[in-house]
Amino acid sequence: MRVSVLGLGYVGCVSAACLASMGHEVIGVDVNQVKVDLVNDGKAPVVEERIGELIAEVVRTGALRATRDVREAITGSEVSLVCVGTPSEPNGSLCTTYLERVTEQIGAALADRSGRSGRHTVVFRSTMLPGTCLNLLVPILEKSVGGTAGVDIGVAVNPEFLREGTSVRDFFDPPKTVIGELDPASGDTARALYDGLPGEVFRVPIPTAEAIKYADNAFHGLKIGFANELGAVCQALGVDSHQVMDVFLADRKLNISPAYLRPGFAFGGSCLPKDLRSLVHAAQRADVSVPILAHVLPSNADHLQRAVDLVERTGKRRVGLFGLSFKPGTDDLRESPLVELAEMLFGKGYDLRIHDANVSLSRLLGANREYIETRLPHLAQLLADSVEQVLEHAEVCLVGTRDPAVLSALPHGGPVIVDLIRLPDAEARRAEPGYMGLAW
Repeated sequence: MRVSVLGLGYVGCVSAACLASMGHEVIGVDVNQVKVDLVNDGKAPVVEERIGELIAEVVRTGALRATRDVREAITGSEVSLVCVGTPSEPNGSLCTTYLERVTEQIGAALADRSGRSGRHTVVFRSTMLPGTCLNLLVPILEKSVGGTAGVDIGVAVNPEFLREGTSVRDFFDPPKTVIGELDPASGDTARALYDGLPGEVFRVPIPTAEAIKYADNAFHGLKIGFANELGAVCQALGVDSHQVMDVFLADRKLNISPAYLRPGFAFGGSCLPKDLRSLVHAAQRADVSVPILAHVLPSNADHLQRAVDLVERTGKRRVGLFGLSFKPGTDDLRESPLVELAEMLFGKGYDLRIHDANVSLSRLLGANREYIETRLPHLAQLLADSVEQVLEHAEVCLVGTRDPAVLSALPHGGPVIVDLIRLPDAEARRAEPGYMGLAW
């Protein structure tokens, strides 16, 4: 295809050179004349492994050239790849100035383009927050062009996953390719740019594509911070942190896996809270600052509070809670977030009924019984023997269990459902009035 790449920084420069090497006819655009001249001379405007020889080759064959003229580039292409910067403002917010400016320029060029042969597709590769494309850039584009996105103009979001230092290698061997498409034809065009590259391709709604980049980078930062904090604690305690992490990383069932990475309810139980508290306390005694680890439990408490806030938002007072134990299929109530949720709702004066098929006061023994008598001494009057008793009582039902008896009995269009676990039919229920997902 004939492709214009707007912005010749790291992402734009690498994308332009790699796409040209794949057989596309590419014209790069940048406001900086020095960058334009360097590219046209067959030289890389950035320092990066393999990029110098790659640009020299594609410029020599005529597959890549550069200009400062946006109109020239748009007129000579069928796809525009927007790679301009989105730096942080002083307050930490996202600066969209360059995105807005280049979108206006693209729109103006498309409006003036004569003898157009087919629909032009604008593919945004710049990192931007969910909602930026649809709520900010598409209206600018439509106003400038005088047409409708998804009909007269194609629009897609295609986040990049290129690491500086290995970006050329990452381009040709990507971890994944994400296409946020306004319509299928826009997605088809964006997808065709990468034909022949390995890795799974995900075609998703535009806001999802925008969010994926932030999910990736936030998690990468979290992983680095976690490893460094744990390393500092290990050093203070006389432990080889790399030896610890070698074993940690070898666990592909729980540690390096999808385990625990689905949004759901707060964690609890007899291990995670206790061990986090112990580790943070040990770090404090050793004068080691661990702000990430120290804020895991407060973050968990905030997530539990979100459930309470959803109930309060309904304005209703009769509440049913399905699930009480820390883990399904057990009667373990120790530090169960559902027990804490029940305690908070009861303390706020809600008329509460609870059903958990595995929890019976007469069967609770030892630490379980002691814990519940301390945290929720009125449990006997709150427990219901059946799912139906809770449904008959409740104006609001909090679902914290996947017990088949509960799932099959939950009505549609009945009481307000506050979903703490993402029900199997959550997608269908989201369209119903009265359904509230905790984090989805």
